[in-house]
Amino acid sequence: MARATNDLNAVRMLLGPAIMYSANTIVFTAGALGFMLAISPKLTVFAFLPLPIASVIIQYFGRRIHERFERIQAMFSDISARAQENFSGARVIRAYVQEQSEIAAFENANQEYIRRSLGLVRLMGMLWPTLELMLGAAVVIVLWLGGREVLFHRMSVGDFVAFNTYMMQLTWPVIALGWVINIFQRGTASMVRIEEILSQQPEIKDETVIGSSGDPVIGSSENLSHGSPDFALQSPEAPITRSPDVVGEIEFRNLNFAYNGTAVLKDISLRIPAGSSLAIVGPTGSGKTTLVSLIPRIYDAAPGAVLIDGRPLRDFPLDSLRRNIGFVPQETFLFSDTIRENIAYGIAREDATPTLDEIKAAAEAANIAQDIESFPEGYNTTVGERGITLSGGQKQRTAIARALLRSPRILILDDALSSVDTHTEDKILNHLREIMRGRTTIFISHRVSTVRNADAIAVLHQGRIVELGTHDQLIARNGYYTDLYNKQLLEEELAEV
Repeated sequence: MARATNDLNAVRMLLGPAIMYSANTIVFTAGALGFMLAISPKLTVFAFLPLPIASVIIQYFGRRIHERFERIQAMFSDISARAQENFSGARVIRAYVQEQSEIAAFENANQEYIRRSLGLVRLMGMLWPTLELMLGAAVVIVLWLGGREVLFHRMSVGDFVAFNTYMMQLTWPVIALGWVINIFQRGTASMVRIEEILSQQPEIKDETVIGSSGDPVIGSSENLSHGSPDFALQSPEAPITRSPDVVGEIEFRNLNFAYNGTAVLKDISLRIPAGSSLAIVGPTGSGKTTLVSLIPRIYDAAPGAVLIDGRPLRDFPLDSLRRNIGFVPQETFLFSDTIRENIAYGIAREDATPTLDEIKAAAEAANIAQDIESFPEGYNTTVGERGITLSGGQKQRTAIARALLRSPRILILDDALSSVDTHTEDKILNHLREIMRGRTTIFISHRVSTVRNADAIAVLHQGRIVELGTHDQLIARNGYYTDLYNKQLLEEELAEV
């Protein structure tokens, strides 16, 4: 944010006033210098005698200004980040009574910013007087030598006055030079910071190959249609129709995946038939989220390790692949906008916008419609930053509605029902079974009630699939899944008591 505001303004000054006053300085200096040389080349040489010293001083101050301004901008970024974090985490700060501590930390950061800024101001305050001193020294030299030339009748008074007039016209260009140098150093420091962002290349991107015609082709997707999703979600009971780019079969082949050298997934081999449902369970840190994140290429697996419809993921253009996937992550994110716009966000495009009836159908499918209609402004209710005005369950169901509105061929729910009660969860799952009929559904959950009706259940432990089968098959094996089932059964019995 700091680079997009403060740094950008410094670059604007560099490309605006700095260029304008630089041109002004060059024109004035060239014009005055020509007239001065015509009057007296000797005096002109003496008039410009202090310039080499001024050049060294400018270089010294310019380098120091550049370095200090970079540090100041970095500090400004830290302050902006701290402020944004405190605003977003206001509830947590209040809950732990850390208001004064955060205020003190913010004050300390501001004081450090002031200290660094004052250092820069002092440096800038020294630059202009130093340049004026150099100019004053040149004036003294010209008055002394030029006066002697007039006294000895080697120069007329008129020429001497004219020479001094032209020399005085150089006063503003010299002063402006100091200001321009200041702007230039600050602007280039900011440009370096902005360029760091502009030069970043995404790690995950479409692979370009050369086609038979010699033209670049993205991946090997010549046979893929690039149709955009239709809005066919008419009712919770009606199956979703759409011209697919993807059928929905997913396969993991000897998949190994690591974060920064630390193995997370090990030798995963799994096939999910198109139109089926797979549930993934396992302890925290077993790699469940990582596994499903490889499907929409949020992370990149090794080439050929993940396939859709028998083709490697990298054969699909990213936009085509992700348009066919509805992804509801663990941490629900809603924009500071209306509920209607948040649900429509999944397919909002420049050329088309979903109708209110389509949005309501998606909300009904996610079992959030009744809650929305109870709000004073209904679907036009603004949810606040990150959906702060909604409960955890309402946010999750809104995110599910957003994913369903896309009519995805593949739906991934990453523990997306953790904040809803079991009754609401059961209603959502019943809707999903109807809506996602014929489509591939993957969901992660810690509740047996969520996963028991899935076509297959995979138990992930320490990055490996240790159990795979239906609910009844896994119960019969008396392994991790059976332990999980028995514990949750006991919890339910105790809760009833």
